[in-house]
Amino acid sequence: MYEDKTLVCKDCGQEFVFTAGEQEFYAEKGFQNEPQRCKDCRTAKKAALRENREMYTATCAECGGEAKVPFVPKNDRPIYCSECFAKNRE
Repeated sequence: MYEDKTLVCKDCGQEFVFTAGEQEFYAEKGFQNEPQRCKDCRTAKKAALRENREMYTATCAECGGEAKVPFVPKNDRPIYCSECFAKNRE
Protein backbone atom coordinates (compact mmCIF):
# COMPACT_ATOMS: atom_id res chain seq x y z
CA MET A 1 0.00 0.00 0.00
CA TYR A 2 2.77 2.46 0.93
CA GLU A 3 5.94 3.03 -1.06
CA ASP A 4 9.15 4.78 -0.03
CA LYS A 5 9.16 8.49 -0.94
CA THR A 6 12.10 10.81 -1.35
CA LEU A 7 11.55 14.16 0.36
CA VAL A 8 13.72 17.28 0.69
CA CYS A 9 14.63 18.61 4.14
CA LYS A 10 13.45 22.19 4.62
CA ASP A 11 16.45 23.01 6.85
CA CYS A 12 19.48 21.51 5.10
CA GLY A 13 18.05 20.87 1.62
CA GLN A 14 19.24 17.25 1.55
CA GLU A 15 17.04 14.47 0.26
CA PHE A 16 15.84 11.82 2.71
CA VAL A 17 13.64 8.75 2.40
CA PHE A 18 10.20 8.67 4.03
CA THR A 19 9.90 4.88 4.23
CA ALA A 20 6.74 2.84 3.76
CA GLY A 21 6.99 1.80 7.43
CA GLU A 22 7.21 5.41 8.56
CA GLN A 23 4.23 6.31 6.38
CA GLU A 24 2.22 3.50 7.94
CA PHE A 25 3.20 4.70 11.43
CA TYR A 26 2.14 8.27 10.58
CA ALA A 27 -1.20 6.98 9.28
CA GLU A 28 -1.79 4.90 12.44
CA LYS A 29 -1.10 7.94 14.62
CA GLY A 30 -3.40 10.11 12.50
CA PHE A 31 -0.66 12.48 11.37
CA GLN A 32 -1.79 14.48 8.35
CA ASN A 33 1.53 15.97 7.18
CA GLU A 34 4.69 14.33 5.90
CA PRO A 35 7.94 15.11 7.77
CA GLN A 36 9.67 18.27 6.59
CA ARG A 37 13.08 17.62 8.14
CA CYS A 38 15.59 14.79 7.81
CA LYS A 39 16.43 12.75 10.91
CA ASP A 40 19.62 14.73 11.66
CA CYS A 41 17.81 18.08 11.46
CA ARG A 42 14.90 16.79 13.60
CA THR A 43 17.38 15.60 16.23
CA ALA A 44 19.24 18.93 16.16
CA LYS A 45 15.99 20.89 16.52
CA LYS A 46 14.88 18.80 19.52
CA ALA A 47 18.29 19.26 21.17
CA ALA A 48 18.12 23.04 20.66
CA LEU A 49 14.67 23.16 22.24
CA ARG A 50 15.92 21.19 25.26
CA GLU A 51 18.93 23.51 25.69
CA ASN A 52 16.74 26.61 25.73
CA ARG A 53 14.23 25.17 28.21
CA GLU A 54 14.09 27.01 31.51
CA MET A 55 14.39 24.67 34.48
CA TYR A 56 13.03 25.28 37.98
CA THR A 57 14.30 23.97 41.29
CA ALA A 58 12.00 22.18 43.73
CA THR A 59 12.32 19.86 46.72
CA CYS A 60 11.68 16.18 46.11
CA ALA A 61 8.55 15.02 47.96
CA GLU A 62 10.10 11.61 48.66
CA CYS A 63 13.79 12.07 49.56
CA GLY A 64 13.95 15.83 50.20
CA GLY A 65 16.70 16.29 47.62
CA GLU A 66 16.84 18.86 44.86
CA ALA A 67 14.68 18.29 41.80
CA LYS A 68 14.97 20.21 38.51
CA VAL A 69 11.73 20.43 36.52
CA PRO A 70 10.75 22.18 33.24
CA PHE A 71 7.63 23.76 34.77
CA VAL A 72 6.81 26.14 37.62
CA PRO A 73 6.32 23.91 40.68
CA LYS A 74 2.99 24.23 42.49
CA ASN A 75 2.08 22.94 45.91
CA ASP A 76 -0.96 20.97 44.71
CA ARG A 77 1.09 18.00 43.40
CA PRO A 78 4.24 16.25 44.61
CA ILE A 79 7.51 16.84 42.76
CA TYR A 80 10.12 14.06 42.57
CA CYS A 81 13.81 14.07 41.69
CA SER A 82 14.88 11.91 38.75
CA GLU A 83 15.84 8.94 40.92
CA CYS A 84 12.60 8.90 42.97
CA PHE A 85 10.51 9.47 39.85
CA ALA A 86 12.13 6.44 38.20
CA LYS A 87 11.57 4.29 41.36
CA ASN A 88 7.89 5.30 41.55
CA ARG A 89 7.41 4.59 37.86
CA GLU A 90 8.44 0.93 38.28
